[in-house]
Amino acid sequence: MLLRRAESGDAAGIGDVFLAARAGMEYLPRLYSDEQTRAWIEHVMLAECKVCVAELDGRVVGFAALNGPWLDHLYVDPEHQGLGIGSELLESAMQARGHGLELRVFERNEAAMRFYERHGFTVVERGDGGDNEEGLPDVHYRWRA
Repeated sequence: MLLRRAESGDAAGIGDVFLAARAGMEYLPRLYSDEQTRAWIEHVMLAECKVCVAELDGRVVGFAALNGPWLDHLYVDPEHQGLGIGSELLESAMQARGHGLELRVFERNEAAMRFYERHGFTVVERGDGGDNEEGLPDVHYRWRA
């Protein structure tokens, strides 16, 4: 597996991973079409965030997007979950932000909560969904070196 900085040509692969991973989260409301999501990835996420991709055999299978002290997104293609790719992406983000890292997880995403807690993240606060466009309760996590 290769971890590298995302390039504009990675937008389609990142979009594939994002859409596939979120499709498995049945509790999430569908707010945007696939086309709108892909445009947002290409024109907003890649422009505003430092994005790292995990590549296997020339295919993007995961990514992490850093926005200042925040890990805005970390997704792994469902077919490649459980192989350590998420851990590698998270470790890379933690190294890039050596002083600390913040993130939010939907409260219903218990697997993600366990994942971040295993990596040393602690709960800062629980939200009622007023801070995210999905309107779902979430948990603010923090990691400090």
